[in-house]
Amino acid sequence: MTVTEGLKPTQRDPYPTRSAKEPALLYRQDPVVYGAPGDGPIDAETLNSYAENGFLSVDQLLEPDEVELYRGELRRLSEDQKVLADERTITEPDSNEIRSIFEVHKISQVFADLVANPRVVGRARQILGSDVYVHQSRVNFKPGFNGKDFYWHSDFETWHAEDGMPRMRAVSISIALTENFLHNGALMIMPGSHKSFVSCVGQTPDDHYKASLKQQEIGTPDPGSLSVLADKHGIEVFTGKAGSATMFDCNCMHGSNSNITPFPRSNIFVVFNSVENTCVEPYAASSRRPDFIAARDFTPVG
Repeated sequence: MTVTEGLKPTQRDPYPTRSAKEPALLYRQDPVVYGAPGDGPIDAETLNSYAENGFLSVDQLLEPDEVELYRGELRRLSEDQKVLADERTITEPDSNEIRSIFEVHKISQVFADLVANPRVVGRARQILGSDVYVHQSRVNFKPGFNGKDFYWHSDFETWHAEDGMPRMRAVSISIALTENFLHNGALMIMPGSHKSFVSCVGQTPDDHYKASLKQQEIGTPDPGSLSVLADKHGIEVFTGKAGSATMFDCNCMHGSNSNITPFPRSNIFVVFNSVENTCVEPYAASSRRPDFIAARDFTPVG
């Protein structure tokens, strides 16, 4: 792993990105786990594994009847004309099929209750060692046959550059509402990649979110950096029944392939940020993204 000369952390910006002509791999400067085994439902072994690999899995976070409840709410939202017309609903790049619905915990009380469930928020509080707020929530549909890929990326790179998230003290949880197979666009993560920050090239265009939510190009890592990380860490693919969940660090390198099977892959995705890590002005963009993508309401969950 190398650091590009001239691209070094500063007091103002510990993770510079989109500011140099060449990409770079920078060392992580923040802890991964801030809490302790007794602070929540995650045991010591799992917490240590999370610190080392950057993720953890829960085989059955939701009971079957809960899965049906959330599937029903997903169907309701996808058929609601007001929701479909809302800017928070994002369609696939080349079709009108729904890709994601953002700020779903504010659109739906059913999903708001899930976000505040101790099984969900309790794990986030434990990992981050503080109260947390929802930086972002959404449901992802990835429909059969037409669900497009999410290219390799670190969420933190975007949240830092475009939302002003200062440090790596956020965690995401993806809760499966359909079965995750190897072949229907399952989540891929490079275990251990969260310990390196990929500084990307390319300036952030105005209103970049309008294009990036459909297909991101600026803020995506270069092939060389991806090759270094993949050679060092490998790639893990997450499968599991509906009701299972994966939690991963904000700086994990992850992505997913297109879904060309008949089997949709739908999930609830929630990003929790520490209340001690609230967003400031963007580090590499001229203006903030809308609140439905990057919350400016830092009220703790619960």
